Formats: sequence, structure tokens, C-alpha cells
Amino acid sequence: MSYFLFFLSICLSGCNQQNPAATQKVLPVVTVAKPVTKQIVEWDAYTGRLEAIDFVEIRARVSGYLKSTHFDEGQIVNKNDLLFIIDPRPYQAELNGARAALSQANSQLVQAKAQLEEAKAQYQQSEAQLVLSTAQLKRARSLKSKNVTTQDELDQQEAAYLQAKADHEASQAGISSAKATIETAMAVIEAAKAGIETAQLNLDYTRIYAPVSGRISRKQVSEGNLINGGTTSSSLLTTITSVKPIYCNFDANEQDVLKYIRQAQAGKRASSREAKNPVFLGLVDESGFPHKGHMDFVDNRFDADTASMRARCVFPNKDQVLVPGMFARIRIPGSASYDAVLIPDSAVGTDQSAQYVYHVVDDVVQRQIVKLGPIVDGLRVVREGLSGNESLIIEGLLQVRPDMKVTSQQGTIEVIEDGLPDDYEPLPPEQWISPAPDPLPQTGTQKVTSLDGLSGDAQ
Repeated sequence: MSYFLFFLSICLSGCNQQNPAATQKVLPVVTVAKPVTKQIVEWDAYTGRLEAIDFVEIRARVSGYLKSTHFDEGQIVNKNDLLFIIDPRPYQAELNGARAALSQANSQLVQAKAQLEEAKAQYQQSEAQLVLSTAQLKRARSLKSKNVTTQDELDQQEAAYLQAKADHEASQAGISSAKATIETAMAVIEAAKAGIETAQLNLDYTRIYAPVSGRISRKQVSEGNLINGGTTSSSLLTTITSVKPIYCNFDANEQDVLKYIRQAQAGKRASSREAKNPVFLGLVDESGFPHKGHMDFVDNRFDADTASMRARCVFPNKDQVLVPGMFARIRIPGSASYDAVLIPDSAVGTDQSAQYVYHVVDDVVQRQIVKLGPIVDGLRVVREGLSGNESLIIEGLLQVRPDMKVTSQQGTIEVIEDGLPDDYEPLPPEQWISPAPDPLPQTGTQKVTSLDGLSGDAQ
């Protein structure tokens, strides 16, 4: 028992002795680096869906049996390429009948003009007879007043005068009737010309051409089938989708739209309603944003269901990689170009009130509240709080507290380029991709040519 007490006393005395090396305090080791300062543009990220500029349903404008098909399904067709032929024989017969009706109407016009000339000749003859009868009646009345002639002869002259007057009025009516016949014949001619135009149109519609260039789908109707055309339920023959250029639609929320409006009002960023701001696009299997286009359209109202505004950009799609219906990652300029301070997200701490960073001043940790922005080139934009000259703690953030002494080792902040430019300008008109609007119809006097070869001016 005494031996055990002696051994215990020796152990306790040894534990009470202090190790000088253990009593020496070890400072935490942290990695510090200066924030990256560079010129940037904040490129806002959206997800869009590709859409063809032109999508056309090919439908027949006349009814008939499908005679032949003249395209390879799924291939590229050019504008005005022949696609289908509907049996043209019934419409050719209608055209021949309309031409015959025009010839008949022209013959009626010639006949009516001849009747007018005949009526004019009869009018001249009746007018001469009326003059003669008038003179003879005057002479007979003069002679009767002198009792040189008889009452019977006077009655005969009066009857002859009345007959001449009736013949004169009848010839006048004949001229009016001939003129009316000419007007009728001319109206029949115009109707016949309209019939020819309609028949020619129907005959032309039997040959169906591609209205736009693009990729054609499969044919929906085989040869020999009856096609219903010219109605709201016309037979769908196929569809054509344009491939280049191509649209990409996306939606922006109210906060983003207001940001763009405020920047435009301040002159920091041109509105995409007025300027063709550049846009970059990447597909799901692409690492960057290799496709460059520009803004094309911004809607005039917010969607009440989604509280977002539809916008659209356009891309040239020369290699035809972009296909309608695909989803795409797009980047549009969310700010003007400016010098920014960038830090890694690993250097940022968060508490209940704010976001902060630690930086070292004379080997002492200092806490700094920061206001952060988006990620650019793999780093976080610091809007407020840092000047870019601080020794920022980028590793070991959890080991330190404010006002703690630390041992610093130098590190580097790696910039991961995303391929997007650090400056931009709206595209000039010669680089615009948007399809040009249709020209306005011409106004004023135009030269027109009728089917009978006569020319005239139309106001």
C-alpha cells in the first residue's frame, strides 16, 4: 500500500511540471490575396427557346387530285421551288371557257357598235325628213289661208309631219338603245376578263411553290388523293421551317426590366427597344457561348400570368446547329462596361444581418461588410466595401475571428474566363441580322395593261 502511494505521488508531481514548448501560442495560418480588379460587363443570364422566323403550313388553294410531289422529305428547299402539282385539266378547261366568253363578249361589242352607227344613220335620215315635212306643212298652211289648196292636202301634210317627227324620235331612241347595248357589251367584256383572271389564278394554284426557304417536313398527302382547297379546312400538305437566321425567345421579370429602364434613363446602357445590343448563346453541350446575335424585339406589356415580359434575340445560324424548339443559355448585357472588384465566393461569409469578408491588416484580422453582385469570370462582383488593395483571406476563413492575430501566406485568385467580352457596343445597321420588313405598296399613278392589250393609267 505504501508502495502504491509513493508511485502516485511521483506521477502527480510529473503532471504539474509545465512544458515550455506547449505553453507557446500557435497563430492560425491563412491564405491571403489581393482582389482582382478588371474591366467587366455584367452579362445577365436567361434560358431561352429557339424559334423559327418563318413557319409555313403548305395548304392547297384549289381542290383536286394530287398529281405529283417534287421534293425530298426533310431536306432544304429554296423559295419558289416547286413542291406539288394538282391535276390542272379541269382548271385549264375553265380558262378556255373564260377566254371563249371574252371572245363572244368582244363580238357583241362589235355588233353593238355597228347598231349604233346604223341608228345614227337612221337619225340623220329622219332628221332630214322632219325638216322637209316641216317646210311642206308650212307651205300647205300658207296656201290654205289663201284658198289655193284644199283641206285634204293640208291634212296629208300634217300627217306626214307627224310621221316624220315620230320617226325622228324613234331614231333618237335607237341611238340610246345602241349606246346601252355597247355599255352592256363592255360590262360583259369586263366580266369575261375577270373570269379569265380567276380561271388563270386557279390554274396557277394547281402548282404549289415554296413561299419561303427552309427545311421541309414530310408530305401529309400521297399522290392520287383528293385535296380540299380554298377553305378554312384546306388539306395540310406539309410544313416548312426556316433555319437561318433563327429567333430565341426568353422572359425577363419585373426587377430586371426595371433595371434596364433605369439604366437607359441614366444613359448607362442603351435600351434594347432602340438599339441592337449583342447577345451570346450556348447550347447544352457547349462549354461557352460561341453563337453571337443581337436583340431584336421587346414586347409592349407584361404577361399577367407570369409577371414577365417577352423578349427576342436573333442569330445568323450559318452552320444550322440551332434548331427550332431547342433550349439555349443566353447572355445579354446587364450593365455598361466598368472597372470592378472581383473575389471568390469562398472568401465571403454570411451572418443574419449581412455578408462580409475578412482581410488582414498588420497580421490582424479585420471584418468588412460588403455588397455583392453577380458572378463574372468565375468570381463574385463586389459592388461596395472593397477597394481592391486589401489582403483578403481566401482560405482559412472558418479559423479566424475579427481582431485575431494570424500568420499569412500569399495566394492567388484564379480568373476563369467565360469567353464573354469585357466591353460592347450596339451593333451598327450593316451588321443587323433581323429580316427587313416588307416594302410599302407603291402609290400614285401606275401603268396598267388590260387583257386586250390596251394600256391606261390608274390613279
